[in-house]
Amino acid sequence: MAKPRRGIKFNHRNGQSASSDGRRSSFSDISEAASEPGSPTKNGSQPVETAPVSEYEKKKQTFITRAIWTFVMIGAFFGAMFMGHIYIIGIVTAVQIVSFKEVIAIANVPSRARRLRFTKALNWYWLATTMYFLYGESVIYYFKHIVLVDKVLLPFATHHRFISFVLYVIGFVFFVASLQAGHYKFQFTQFAWTHMALYLIVVQAHFIMNNVFEGMIWFFLPASLVICNDIFAYVCGITFGRTQLIKLSPKKTVEGFVGAWILTVIFGVGMTNVLMRYKYFICPVNDLGANIWTGLQCTPNPVFMPHTYHLPIWFPYVKTFSMAPMQGHILVFATFASLIAPFGGFFASGLKRTFKIKDFGDSIPGHGGITDRMDCQFIMGFFAYMYYHSFIAVYKVSLGGVIEMAITGLSTEEQMELVKGLGKHLVNQGVVAEGLLDCINGVVRRR
Repeated sequence: MAKPRRGIKFNHRNGQSASSDGRRSSFSDISEAASEPGSPTKNGSQPVETAPVSEYEKKKQTFITRAIWTFVMIGAFFGAMFMGHIYIIGIVTAVQIVSFKEVIAIANVPSRARRLRFTKALNWYWLATTMYFLYGESVIYYFKHIVLVDKVLLPFATHHRFISFVLYVIGFVFFVASLQAGHYKFQFTQFAWTHMALYLIVVQAHFIMNNVFEGMIWFFLPASLVICNDIFAYVCGITFGRTQLIKLSPKKTVEGFVGAWILTVIFGVGMTNVLMRYKYFICPVNDLGANIWTGLQCTPNPVFMPHTYHLPIWFPYVKTFSMAPMQGHILVFATFASLIAPFGGFFASGLKRTFKIKDFGDSIPGHGGITDRMDCQFIMGFFAYMYYHSFIAVYKVSLGGVIEMAITGLSTEEQMELVKGLGKHLVNQGVVAEGLLDCINGVVRRR
């Protein structure tokens, strides 16, 4: 019988080589353990010890990596924005999925150890069902004139909410059926955690996508305000920051918080004045193939048109002044981005401290995960959507709305009368030939 060789460790025979989370060590882990100081190499000689990397070199390498990926993200962002709305929607969708994956991964570690079936599959099922409902709502709302006249898409559009409800119920029944004795508390915690992630990430990110449909300015302006506020807070904090703002983020200072607010307002006013000049930014999406070079055409929202305002009679020197209402609204946007949106980041910091992790992931080298960069953007995008539809949006009859009312509110005979009436009107206006009425009447008689 051959004698066992010395100096060789088998991963499945002792627990010392196993990783701290209970998983088996990979081949790379075993090779690293064998290469530690004092471990013999194949020829029996001691390995050469490498000099430890200094703290300065580590910080330098981290800074370089962070800077490179910062420029990569900026380039990708502006490239997608100039290429068209559909590319921005693609980025928002990717952010939704990756952020959901990062947050769910925090709570999914124990599920692997307990070997519960279907936990991970159910998480992705909830995500798919939620995105089907939200994206369907947006497509139907913004593209009624296309969806409701298509023979295949019409049943899905008219019964979209019921279909979404059925999909959710299927997942709910499957979850209850998968409950296992001894793991009830853990499984219900997973259920609640998943739904929290769906609301805080997927639902809020969906409103950001709706902002894109309303006009690129409602997406770009809130996002740029949050980014610049973060930069201004850092600069003001390291320049004259003294008083700690909140314990969750020890490096945040009151001086940096207030200074960033003032600078963000100034930036917002200037950026708004630039963006208002281009219809590509202020026009709602009516052509998903449009880009910065082809542009968009529309009647601008009155909020972008200059208005003349009269000052009180006792006001000296100046009696009137002209300003677009958007210049007033941007003060609210900038204030929210400076005073409220950062609490999305504080919330994320508290969550990371709860689970004792530094970052949500490593999707972006030098920056951590996608969630680490988007924690303030979610609540800002949600606010922009709510504020726009409450105080800025102009509601008028649209082609899609008229088609929806005709299809869902009129009988077949009434719809035919509507077509005949429209045809007669177009003939009287000289838009179409008179033979159109004969064609319509012939079709009606054959019915």
